[in-house]
Amino acid sequence: MTTNDTPRLPFYRLTPGVYGPLLALTQAAKKDLDPTLVELLLIRASQLNHCAFCLDMHITDARKAGETEGRIALLSAWEEAADHYSDKERAALALTEAVTLVARGGVPDEVYERAAAHFDDTEIVRLIALITAINSWNRINVAARVPVGAALTQDGGAS
Repeated sequence: MTTNDTPRLPFYRLTPGVYGPLLALTQAAKKDLDPTLVELLLIRASQLNHCAFCLDMHITDARKAGETEGRIALLSAWEEAADHYSDKERAALALTEAVTLVARGGVPDEVYERAAAHFDDTEIVRLIALITAINSWNRINVAARVPVGAALTQDGGAS
């Protein structure tokens, strides 16, 4: 891992055809999901993927959605701080970790069943799509070294 944070290339400006569909997937996945839960999941995946750009964005968005500083701060240790998160949130966080780290053993049945106890089939599909989308954003932003605080424009450019 490198500590060099010099942007590599203007990924979104060069590929607006990638930006739009990925944004559309993200927005479709969020539909009818609790905005605070969405931000918790986006933060957790971004923590696992070491995406500073997305962490900065989604921590800001979580605060705007009403999330508390304490829960944001404890998110990287959510299993140890279980009393700070509901059963439903913990089920979604476990699913987020399993999908994000899928190469480490897939999505275990117990993780899926735990999520299915709190979410209907459509919500599970939305959660998996959301987790897949943030993992894509994370990988693009880390690989391209999109800087923290860069503003992404409607045409996909980063400033």
